[in-house]
Amino acid sequence: MAHTNPIKLSDVDPTFLPATIVAPIFEKSVETSAVMSLARQVPLSMSANTAVPVPLDVPTADWVDQAGRKPLSTGGMDIKQMTGKKIAVLIPVAMEVADSNAAGLWTQLQKDLPTAFARAFDMAAIHGRTMKGATGPFADYLAMTSKQVVLGTASQATGGIYTDMVNGLEQIIDDDWDYTGTVADPRLKPKLLKATSTTGEPLFVDTRQLGASDGAALRGELLGEPLAYSRSVSGKQRRQSTSVDSGLRAIGGDWSQTAYGVGMDISVRISREATYIDEDGGVHSAFQENLVLLLAEAYYGFVLGDSEAFVRYVATAGAS
Repeated sequence: MAHTNPIKLSDVDPTFLPATIVAPIFEKSVETSAVMSLARQVPLSMSANTAVPVPLDVPTADWVDQAGRKPLSTGGMDIKQMTGKKIAVLIPVAMEVADSNAAGLWTQLQKDLPTAFARAFDMAAIHGRTMKGATGPFADYLAMTSKQVVLGTASQATGGIYTDMVNGLEQIIDDDWDYTGTVADPRLKPKLLKATSTTGEPLFVDTRQLGASDGAALRGELLGEPLAYSRSVSGKQRRQSTSVDSGLRAIGGDWSQTAYGVGMDISVRISREATYIDEDGGVHSAFQENLVLLLAEAYYGFVLGDSEAFVRYVATAGAS
């Protein structure tokens, strides 16, 4: 019977995580990010700006006579510059765990890092903010749109929340965009599932999707288009005391106006001597407290063609 030697922390390159760990983390971060599940992925250059073509219109073709002048397309392409922005997270780990069960530690990182990266990315792409509320890394973000619908505006007799959602779709369609998907806060899910007609029939059966325990953001359909959930839509994260509810419950529109990229490597720095500051301002010594500090960093990029291709659905007037 063959035996495999356990992975030791000292065996791991201090600069880059093994490829067998990196690939699943990036793959899972895309799956757990509501924005990335609907936006299109483009290559991200780590050494220079990446020119990302964002289509503003479909090129116009027309009939032409044999040997006649070829019609000039009236479509256009807006060139957006995508640059890699760094997301980082510092993870304190008990030295006993790191030394005795490094394989288990990497398995846990594969579960936790995608969630951490996806939350930070969605917060920046949706609100233009960091997880601490500071100005985010991306020049454009989805909530910049001036289009808005206040949920609860329509009475049950006139269609209730279903009419509210369709009114947002109508704003997009009337402005000559396509409505291709919605990202929503989980707080919206029970309101959708409880919505009924005046005769008690559920209105949003298509929002239900089995297999919700796997952590994927994409969860069924809304208005006939893909629906993805993220707590970063409202900004109120579970077990994060500094986060606040923005009142935003969903944002939908033309996702061809968005693109994202991911870096090639996740770097990790390992230290047994460094100090760190916790959320309450307390200073901790890894050496004194017998900890191993793992600093993980990754690069993501995001571009938005036109924020007016999207509409906000908010809980109350004035929310964003």
